[in-house]
Amino acid sequence: MEYTKFEKARIIGARALQLAYGAPPIIKVPKGMTDPIDLAELEYEKGVIPITVIRDIQV
Repeated sequence: MEYTKFEKARIIGARALQLAYGAPPIIKVPKGMTDPIDLAELEYEKGVIPITVIRDIQV
């Protein structure tokens, strides 16, 4: 699924908040990476973030 830039920002932001509050990372954390936003972006690029976007269909 292709996400809009707004959906992408929301997904990464929500995941970064989870990581900042102590959620375990889904991927192996690269050495020296401590910023939750960078880690959330990496998880997004790998496609492993368990967040779903539900859209209303407009006709």
